[in-house]
Amino acid sequence: MEIGQGAVEGLGMKAEFWRGRRVLITGHTGFKGSWLAAILDQAGSKILGISLPPNTTPSHFEILKGRLKMESAFLNINELKPLQQAIQKFKPEIVFHMAAQALVRESYKDPVETFATNIMGTVHVLESCRGLEGLRGMVIVTTDKCYENSETGQAFSESDRLGGRDPYSNSKACAELVTGSIRQSFWQSEIDSGKTGLATARAGNVIGGGDWCADRIVPDLIRACEKGAAARIRNPNSIRPWQHVLDLSEGYIVLAENLCEQPKAFSKAWNFGPDISARTFTVGDVVKQAKSILGDRLKWDLDPGPHPHEAVTLKLDCRLANQELKWRPKWQVDDSIRETFNWYESYLRAPSGAADVTFNQIEQHRNHR
Repeated sequence: MEIGQGAVEGLGMKAEFWRGRRVLITGHTGFKGSWLAAILDQAGSKILGISLPPNTTPSHFEILKGRLKMESAFLNINELKPLQQAIQKFKPEIVFHMAAQALVRESYKDPVETFATNIMGTVHVLESCRGLEGLRGMVIVTTDKCYENSETGQAFSESDRLGGRDPYSNSKACAELVTGSIRQSFWQSEIDSGKTGLATARAGNVIGGGDWCADRIVPDLIRACEKGAAARIRNPNSIRPWQHVLDLSEGYIVLAENLCEQPKAFSKAWNFGPDISARTFTVGDVVKQAKSILGDRLKWDLDPGPHPHEAVTLKLDCRLANQELKWRPKWQVDDSIRETFNWYESYLRAPSGAADVTFNQIEQHRNHR
């Protein structure tokens, strides 16, 4: 089922704003990028995706590819010249920079590539877009892990100190600093004149159908089900700010709209996550709810390690986005977990129908009140 114009309009986006808009998405072959691309493609945007080819099999992007009208350029953001050429030829009005090395444990295995991609890749995207005629807004996606986490259990707000112990988290904190430096050094006159906005988005742990990355709780559980094996769970008591990819996509979209309309007011950092007053959910809670949907197929064992360091508790204070962007998640955390595993349950039964499930969930999210 393909959704019509009315379906995307209800996501909180201004449908008329996006119709015909030239949008660049880096990292469009990834989990979050492919969901954002599906929403904006359905809205009638003219999209160029720049990314490496999908690095998982299956791939949500490959599942949707035949239904999307967007263009793709398979480039490495660590290579400046071809990136510049592609971006300057396309002349985007809005940019969502999502390409990254996005895994904590992988960053321990390959810190050089992690720092190169997440820091210099971001520099390359910003430099390729600097001075572009017609550019209205850029959203640079980082992470909730960019904060210096002393494990006090506090909910981080945008003014808290940046840090990051592991290479992934630290590289994303650096991407925040890079963006702030370039904004003040090169973009401030564009922002002050109302020509172009530049913001960063710090998202919590994102779940949803179509994620097959390694070392993430949801795809790890699904892979175990497919193999008839027990999933190995590292830290069942860890707390994360879980949110559905549709809620996060809505946040990125609303931020971009506001950046274009009022660059000076919205060119700053923004947190996106569950309501601060909502119940916290551990990894174990996610596993428990997944078992209620997947049944006896889902088995798990504790993996005692040793493991590289990961934060025990991550919480985000998203009141700035609630108040100034008028954004908040439509689906509570238990809804997000349920819809995530409903997607995978459908996929396990009928992989060929997975694209329909994605578009149906977009419509379901639109109609949620």
